Amino acid sequence: MAEQQLPVLPAPDHGYTEDSIRSLDWREHIRLRPGMYIGKLGDGSAYDDGIYVLVKEVIDNSIDEHVMGHGRTIDIKISDHRVQVRDYGRGIPLGKVVDVVSKINTGGKYDSKVFQKSVGLNGVGTKAVNALSNYFLVQSVREGVMKAAEFSQGNLVQ
Repeated sequence: MAEQQLPVLPAPDHGYTEDSIRSLDWREHIRLRPGMYIGKLGDGSAYDDGIYVLVKEVIDNSIDEHVMGHGRTIDIKISDHRVQVRDYGRGIPLGKVVDVVSKINTGGKYDSKVFQKSVGLNGVGTKAVNALSNYFLVQSVREGVMKAAEFSQGNLVQ
């Protein structure tokens, strides 16, 4: 088979410059490409809409605590556009409450000594919930001391 030489045509310039290259932080990436994290967005009318993936991620964290023998009860309240999940597990270490819900790939489930079983996404789940929620509140109680953090679309409010 003979090789054929193709003519070299000038490529059209579509303004692709160094300024075209962007770096996104975790929140921007999740909000720009939510399908990578939760599948299809949907409107909540189908069983596989992304909202159910988000709810499952939060519940899965509580299930992990329960399966490990920490806490016997998981409270779930669902009302118009709001889901609340409370477990009675060990609580997030207070110095890391903000980090575990706002720094991608941050979590305690990478260490098998702490979590022998896990059903969640390991360092991604609650960050996706946080970034895709208009309002996100995380509270943790350890040894009688509570720490809370509030977010809006992944941005720390207080």
